Amino acid sequence: MPEESATEVTAAGIARLAGVGRAAVSNWRRRHADFPRPVGGTETSPSFALAEVEQWLRDQGKLAEVPLRERVWQQLAGHAAGTVAGLVHTGCVLLLLRERPGAWTGLAGLPDARLAGALPDALDEVLTARFGVPRVVRTPTPAETAPAVPLLRAAAELAVELGGARQAFEFLLGRHLDANPRQYTLTPPPLAELMAELAAAAAPDGRPPATVVDPASGTGGLLRAVPHPTALYAQDADPDLAALTALRLALHGDADIRCATADTLRADAFPDLTADAVLCHPPFNERTWGHDELAYDPRWEYGFPARTESELAWVQHALARLRDGGAAVLLMPPAVASRRSGRRIRADLLRRGALRAVIALPAGAAPPYGIPLHLWVLVRPGAGRRPPAEALFVDTAGLVPDAGRDKLPWTTLRNTVLDAWAARGGEESVARAVPVIELLDDEVDLAPARYLAAPAAGGTAPELSAVRDRLDETLRRTRGLAPNPVPARSGPRPLTTVGELARTGALQLRSGGSGTVPEGGDDVAVLTEYDVLSGTAPSGTLPGGGPAEEPVLVAEGDVVVPVLGGGSVARVVDAATAGAALGRNLQLLRPDPAALDPWFLAGFLRGTANNRQASSFASTATRLDVRRLQLPRLPLADQRRHGAHFKSLAEFEEALRLAVRLGEQLVQGLYDGLADGSVEPG
Repeated sequence: MPEESATEVTAAGIARLAGVGRAAVSNWRRRHADFPRPVGGTETSPSFALAEVEQWLRDQGKLAEVPLRERVWQQLAGHAAGTVAGLVHTGCVLLLLRERPGAWTGLAGLPDARLAGALPDALDEVLTARFGVPRVVRTPTPAETAPAVPLLRAAAELAVELGGARQAFEFLLGRHLDANPRQYTLTPPPLAELMAELAAAAAPDGRPPATVVDPASGTGGLLRAVPHPTALYAQDADPDLAALTALRLALHGDADIRCATADTLRADAFPDLTADAVLCHPPFNERTWGHDELAYDPRWEYGFPARTESELAWVQHALARLRDGGAAVLLMPPAVASRRSGRRIRADLLRRGALRAVIALPAGAAPPYGIPLHLWVLVRPGAGRRPPAEALFVDTAGLVPDAGRDKLPWTTLRNTVLDAWAARGGEESVARAVPVIELLDDEVDLAPARYLAAPAAGGTAPELSAVRDRLDETLRRTRGLAPNPVPARSGPRPLTTVGELARTGALQLRSGGSGTVPEGGDDVAVLTEYDVLSGTAPSGTLPGGGPAEEPVLVAEGDVVVPVLGGGSVARVVDAATAGAALGRNLQLLRPDPAALDPWFLAGFLRGTANNRQASSFASTATRLDVRRLQLPRLPLADQRRHGAHFKSLAEFEEALRLAVRLGEQLVQGLYDGLADGSVEPG
């Protein structure tokens, strides 16, 4: 039996292989007696033999060939020592492929048994050359390599398909992180890039950072965002994360990489280092950070942090690892800016010129996503340099009043923050440079909102009058669009399903959520789940720096349906939305215009009863199986007649949405105007 037969796959993996929802896999198990039996897992979450599943899907005509990336991922997930160990093992081979392609070519031609015996020596050489001694990436033994040979060969093939060893590793690491979101605290790539840019901009001498440290490196996302570094230093208490970070950074560029495994505050691996910059997303709210044993540590130059102020310990560690004039950017919970127990340290950071800026981010910028986190920008004071008289406060929360992790306008946020830094201020509701003397009161509260003018919700009286006029116009239009229901005179109609239409070629089905921006490529707007539900323009962005993976682009006439949440929503893509990438948790239906009218299709997909019978309620999140949605079999002319009515309903719905938004803006604007005196009672 082939080696990959030992690889197991879950129901979610089967759904991904076949391009269907998990509900469809459950139906197959119930309806087909020959569906493969579970070989592992649990009763509620069984696993199946990948080879048996692939064969069954082929026999049923549901799978032509398993994509290489899917095959590699399933082999990786089935690694005998676990997925993380498999990722490290695979990363070692990909590093060999990148650093010494000729060596891998020679080894790849060997039979499996000889390859397993010869590969560890080749890996040991390249790992030692890249990471030095000691290193956090251990060389796999021949016994560990033997069962993984099919995976390692396939990973090398994937590197060719995706355009490089780095792209292959990023794809596999990304799949693992997506599959285990609660195990890792990740810094989103746009935020990591902003932090790296701030560190470069904050250096008083204008030198771009060549040596950069992340003392709580996680999966290495912050250091990966640094452009053209000379040396990168990473430390993490988790040995698996330290190994993954080392491989990720080594595959990403040619900088000297030094990674260590230890608790940074208790056992700093680089005590003599003076770096150009420090980037850090430290753990928040730790009570066991070492308060008792580190009381006399020389790093506490600005005061000994209280037990409840672990973040201020990380701040001072970052300053201790910088050269004079070096900059640090740390992601912080907002409470650190105002907790009473940290006021003395905050005061000394300001007084001596170490803390240069506090930047409030919108909720959704980084985990925990429900909290509007802060960025602290610090510069290590140099001997003989006079501390600055002001500190910069920036609040970007108002730029995205209904922000969420999928729809933050990162380009706008980045430009706002960097422009405010360069100008040392800006519009008073967004950025302001505050004299340090004004901050040194009894509280030393550094929350940006405290020092910035609150933006008026509705603007001036003339602006509010314009809002009222627009609301009147919208309400008149809404009354004109209100539909007049007509009783039906026909009986039941024969039905078909989306799945049957897809099999006959009347429409195509595509799932969203994949795709990245290639290096040097143009940004592509993403149509998110929120955009579909709210009827707004595409507001998301594709992640950058990952493997070269083409996104699913929507076209005019496509119908987009959210698959989570249990709501009956379907959106027909118009010319303004066409070209956007399809976001996560969305299903695209592309009808053949010669067979299906898109508005007819979207209208029937929105039926409440239709959605209920096609949804799974087995978990905490209702999931829609789009293939089970029904619609009547009608000639194209009748479809278009129905479609015209559905389109009118959509226009009426959009007018109602606009009226609500304008009404809320007018009401809040009048409240604010009457309260601040800019509007008189009429």
